[in-house]
Amino acid sequence: MKGFLEYVPGESFLHTMNPVAKLAAAFLLVIACFATSNFILLAVVIALDAVMAVRCKMVPQTIGLAKAVAAFSVVLALIALLFTPQGDVLMSLPWGYIGTASVLNAALIVVRLVACAVPLFLVFYMTKLTDMANALVKVLHVPYKYAFTFMSTVHFIPVFMNDMAGIMEAQTARGVEFDGGLVKKVRLMVPLCVPLLVSSVRKTNSAAIAAEVRGFNLRTRESGFKEYPFSGIDFAAMGIAAALLVVAILLRVLL
Repeated sequence: MKGFLEYVPGESFLHTMNPVAKLAAAFLLVIACFATSNFILLAVVIALDAVMAVRCKMVPQTIGLAKAVAAFSVVLALIALLFTPQGDVLMSLPWGYIGTASVLNAALIVVRLVACAVPLFLVFYMTKLTDMANALVKVLHVPYKYAFTFMSTVHFIPVFMNDMAGIMEAQTARGVEFDGGLVKKVRLMVPLCVPLLVSSVRKTNSAAIAAEVRGFNLRTRESGFKEYPFSGIDFAAMGIAAALLVVAILLRVLL
C-alpha cells in the first residue's frame, strides 16, 4: 500500500485536534470495540469511522485499509469457526462441530477488528509523527526517549515497505516473475529479506548518529517550542469515545 502510515496534509478536524486527544479517543474506541459483542454498537463505531473518513477525505485509503484488515481477520474468524464449537450444531466435524454461536463469534471478529482499526490508522494518517511525539512529551510527560522510540518505529514501517517494493521492482527488471501462487511468492521473497535487512541496519545506524549529533541525550520536556493546548473539539471527541465505552461496558454487564 503506497503511502502506508505516511502523513496526509489537510485541514479537517482531525488535522487540527490535539495529538494526545486523537490517541486517547482512538484507544477508547478500540477498548469499546473489544468490550462489547453487540453488533449494533459496532455498527455505530463503523458509521463513525465512515464519517471521519469522509470529513478527512480519506475514503479510498480507509476502504483499502478495511479490506486489508477484513482479509486478515477472516483467517482468525475461520480458526474460531472451526475450533470453537458453541451453540446449536450446524455442521459436524471430525474434531467437533460448527455451531450457531461459532458463526456469530467469527462474524464478530471481522466486524470488531475493522471497527477498531480504522480510528487508529486515521490518527496516524492525520498527525505528523513529530507532533505526536512532542505532544506525548509535553502533555503526558512521557520521557522523550520512549516517545522517540515509538515515533521511529512507526516511521520505519513505510520506509521498510518502500525499500521492499524497490527491491522487488529491481528484481522484476532483472526478469524475476513474482506472479503465481502464495508459495512461489514466499520462496522468491525470502532471499530479498537479506538486502532489506542490510538496508534497514544502515538506515537505523544513520538515524542514531544523526540523533546523537543533534543532542538527543540533552532533550527534555522543555526543549520543544510548540505547545499543544486542548480545545472544545478535543474534549468532545474524547467524550464521545468515552460514552461509547461506557455503553459497551453497560451492554456487557446487563446482557
